Amino acid sequence: MVAKTFGGAVYGVDARTITVEVNIIQGLHFHLSGLPDNAVKESQHRVEAALKSGGYFMPRNKTVVNLAPADIRKEGAAYDLPIALAVLQASEQIQTEQLERYIIMGELALDGTLRPIKGALPIAIQARKEKFTGFILPADNAREAAIVNSLDILPVRTLQEAIDFLTGKATIEPVHVDTRELFAASNSSYPIDFKDVQGQESIKRALEIAAAGGHNVIMIGPPGAGKTMLAKRLPSILPPLTLNEALETTKVHSVAGKLGKDAALMTTRPFRSPHHTISDIALVGGGGHPQPGEISLSHHGVLFLDELPEFKRSVLEVMRQPMEERRVTISRAKISLDFPASFMLVASMNPCPCGYYNHPEKECVCAPGVVHRYLRRVSGPLLDRIDLHVEVVPVSFDEMTANRKAESSEQIRERVVKAREVQAERFKAHDDLYCNAMMPSHMVKEVCELNEAGRKLLKTAMERLGLSARAYDRILKVARTIADLSGAADIRVEHLAEAIQYRSLDREGWAG
Repeated sequence: MVAKTFGGAVYGVDARTITVEVNIIQGLHFHLSGLPDNAVKESQHRVEAALKSGGYFMPRNKTVVNLAPADIRKEGAAYDLPIALAVLQASEQIQTEQLERYIIMGELALDGTLRPIKGALPIAIQARKEKFTGFILPADNAREAAIVNSLDILPVRTLQEAIDFLTGKATIEPVHVDTRELFAASNSSYPIDFKDVQGQESIKRALEIAAAGGHNVIMIGPPGAGKTMLAKRLPSILPPLTLNEALETTKVHSVAGKLGKDAALMTTRPFRSPHHTISDIALVGGGGHPQPGEISLSHHGVLFLDELPEFKRSVLEVMRQPMEERRVTISRAKISLDFPASFMLVASMNPCPCGYYNHPEKECVCAPGVVHRYLRRVSGPLLDRIDLHVEVVPVSFDEMTANRKAESSEQIRERVVKAREVQAERFKAHDDLYCNAMMPSHMVKEVCELNEAGRKLLKTAMERLGLSARAYDRILKVARTIADLSGAADIRVEHLAEAIQYRSLDREGWAG
């Protein structure tokens, strides 16, 4: 007898339906076909132990399991549950007509309990597209999948629960999540706030500009100046996620298996801070079975690279193209996958190995030429792609102990949101543009038009600083954002002057 169940395979951030076919015929042994990896091949032993623990048996005749389509590689242990149910149906240990109505996924423990899986959200989205009645999956993944409406999400904790439901011996209450209510309840809820930061007003201003225009930023300053503390608070002043952005972000984290137990929708912007020992693949994504890297996990959020020169040169260089295109393409012999990577890069670095070059009080002890060599660890093309270069100086004792009340993240975010609304109106005819940092070069000339005084000022700055054409575009984009924050229709000289000062690392003689 041939039995069929349906599961899902995740490729990139999308899923594809997989048909699990089981046929029990005369002969011996268990045969698994359809390009399974080692984890899928080992399912025979998990399935057999789980069946025995529930009082069932593994057929001793020749059991053929095919995962179709057979030319796509299947990976992971999540096919255990559909294989087990199809084996029971094919061996006539259960009788049900419900199997083909549901997508079924889950990893079996040896005692028949179910462990969570990766990619439940994209599989649920695909199940709804193909008009399946529901999705039977481990209870730990139920809230994540329940974001998808018009699909019955049926959580099970054991193989026996799934059998009882499919044979009509028990009912399972579908899990419902009111996506909009959940999104509204927890949107923009951050545990840290800019009001906790004393002093550093100039740095807060630079981060406000970065948030308003979606600009990348690097902070240069000595140890203990507050670079990491400020970077961690940047998501709290970014505009709240839209529902579509929240769904996209949740989808990426679901594929990577980064959603917590019983997690549903991600409602705040992600903040990722990988260690400087990270590899190329871990940062941009890839591997034998391509998975999203840190830059994709930062999608619609912030990627923070602390101590930027300590990262391997090859790791930093592979970021250049994703920063421009806002996506990562992973190519293999038989498949090419796209992962989204629309993130804000925030980096920090010491000005020299000892950390005290240009310090107002402490003396730098680095030998001549060491500062230059240290800065050269970060390539010019990468720095060109970072719009704001900001010098951070330590906070004085008087500033730390002052009773002045600092602005809260909510107050700063209000100004950022107003500036983003101006940009949304400006780019409403372009689906893939929503902030100034994303403007292509041909649009910069139209949107960032300068008056005669502005052109003279920028020409002088370009000649004296030796800026590249890409840096020229960056200055204009930042100036446009500053004008948006001030509510100005045109870029004025003061806006341009402020934008030029945020090119510290381009300044001639900055490093001696």
